[in-house]
Amino acid sequence: MSTLTGSVPVVSAPHRSVQEAPTRTTPRVPAEHAAPPRRDPLRFAAKLSPLLGLAVSIGLVAWGLQTGVLQSLENLQAFIDSLGAWGPIVFLVVSAASVVFPIVPGGLLVIAGPVLFGAVEGTLYNYLAVCAGSLLNFLIARHVGLALIERIFPTRTVEKFLGWTRNAHFTRAFALAIALPIAPDDLLCYIAGTTRMRWRTYALIILLCKPWALIAYGLGVSAVILRFLPW
Repeated sequence: MSTLTGSVPVVSAPHRSVQEAPTRTTPRVPAEHAAPPRRDPLRFAAKLSPLLGLAVSIGLVAWGLQTGVLQSLENLQAFIDSLGAWGPIVFLVVSAASVVFPIVPGGLLVIAGPVLFGAVEGTLYNYLAVCAGSLLNFLIARHVGLALIERIFPTRTVEKFLGWTRNAHFTRAFALAIALPIAPDDLLCYIAGTTRMRWRTYALIILLCKPWALIAYGLGVSAVILRFLPW
């Protein structure tokens, strides 16, 4: 008598013909050993230059008091006259440069113009220097773009005034800001260069609107200083 034996299938484990290499993990560098981010030299210079300019201004005032140049308005103007043509040339160059890059607070130079050279001549020098710097700001921004502006000025301030460019009446608002000494003209001139504003429109705004701000601020503040300064 034959017995039927059922065959039970045997399941064998899969055979690995090639041994798997162990996974290698890249060791993490501790935060204290990570390389620090590289400092932007232009941004650092933009933050440091107003302090250096202010320090130079304080040093010049101290020198003027020590030598007697600042003892009276007559002594100061006599010293400026002794410089000949170099006095106005240096003032124009420094004033224009301060508009392009904040070497010295521009407001101080606008006030200094009428004090150093008289009301009419000083205001004229202010007008030439500030207009030249403002026109140059537009050209720099037009050829370089927004990246340079964000490296010179604080990011939040740039973003704030960039919102103005989205307004349909930006050109009118820009002209009003240039005519009134209440807005950061240097930054606005840079930002205008990144818009579709035409060069002719921009130049007319600067040349026609800038004198009012210079007269109101330069002549007004300098007159108050000369009135109350013990000279």
